[in-house]
Amino acid sequence: MIAATLSVGFLPLIDAAPLIVAHEMGFAAEESIALELRRAPSWSSVRDMLSFGRVEAAHMLSPVPVASALGLGGTGTALSAVSVLGVNGNVIGVSNALAARLREHGHDFAFNDARTAGEALIAVADQPLRLGVPFPFSMHAELLYYWLSALGLPAPQSVDIRTVPPSLMADAMQAGEIDAFCVGEPWGSIAVENGVGTLLLPGSAIWRFAPEKVLAVRSDWASAEPDLLGRLIRAVWRAGRWLAEPGSPTLAAELLSRKEYLDLPAEILDRALNGRLVISAQGEERHVPGFVEFHHGAATFPWRSQAEWIGLQLAARTGLDRPTAARAARAVFRSDLFREALAPTRAELPGASSKMEGALSEETAVASTSGRLFLGPDSFFDGRIFEPSAH
Repeated sequence: MIAATLSVGFLPLIDAAPLIVAHEMGFAAEESIALELRRAPSWSSVRDMLSFGRVEAAHMLSPVPVASALGLGGTGTALSAVSVLGVNGNVIGVSNALAARLREHGHDFAFNDARTAGEALIAVADQPLRLGVPFPFSMHAELLYYWLSALGLPAPQSVDIRTVPPSLMADAMQAGEIDAFCVGEPWGSIAVENGVGTLLLPGSAIWRFAPEKVLAVRSDWASAEPDLLGRLIRAVWRAGRWLAEPGSPTLAAELLSRKEYLDLPAEILDRALNGRLVISAQGEERHVPGFVEFHHGAATFPWRSQAEWIGLQLAARTGLDRPTAARAARAVFRSDLFREALAPTRAELPGASSKMEGALSEETAVASTSGRLFLGPDSFFDGRIFEPSAH
């Protein structure tokens, strides 16, 4: 018996998979809920759909609820990130003209060395570099800013940032409006398929374990509907666990390819889900283990330290008080609600809700409910470690 139907906004991206799978594979029905998935054209529209109550939950860029809590670009509605939907999954691509200059410069497009790729890009690009990102408050933007600034090109001050909806990124590159982009798959692969760009790096080359999208709800709704929220979190968590099983990505690609979801060939979607990307029109391939992660290594846990990292990046760029921003940001990632929802399951939950970010270079055992949780590498390309505040 279905207890309720929950409407959920999403953008046509690979990392909407947990929501689509929860609906199509029956994980939502197992929790006695139905999901009404509503596709949105842009991140501002999905944010507004949630903020103004047109949907109960949303597939959302991880920095958006944090930015809203800091009073940046929001609607004044308090939003909560109750789960991470996916880790990583972005690509950085360059125009054909820029790719040709990079090859002349001797760059080999190895796809795994952010320092070498970034230094080559800065050396050959016209200034200011015109960069497309899907939204001003996005992990795409944060990764680009962190990467370029660490290599001596202060960003966003010294670059020209342009906001382009993910599905229009290839068109913007073809029209000559941007020189490079950071976008979630499959839209980088579409630029390659259309012959208008070459992929330079996966986002994971900059930060190995970046929280890309979250499951967001209005904070007042979370308080008013704890039972429904718990059912939603569990359904999506089970979908993510299924996605991590061998063989699941191929079926998931078929589901996502349907007209009502991504409406693209399953073969292109399968590349990201299996981490085997075609990076150029010449057919060059690169294998990226963990290109996008929906379950392993506590991928869906909303770490308060990740929210704090996002909040401090935003504060540094906008001149906000850093301690105040850190406190506000930490409160947005609701590890408490995630724990409550998964308490009835056998989910492996970390013992802490905050951790040092960037400290792990290899798989590491951590304190957890049953002592069997391993976190994967989460290093930043420049070796920095982010230590969250104690409070």
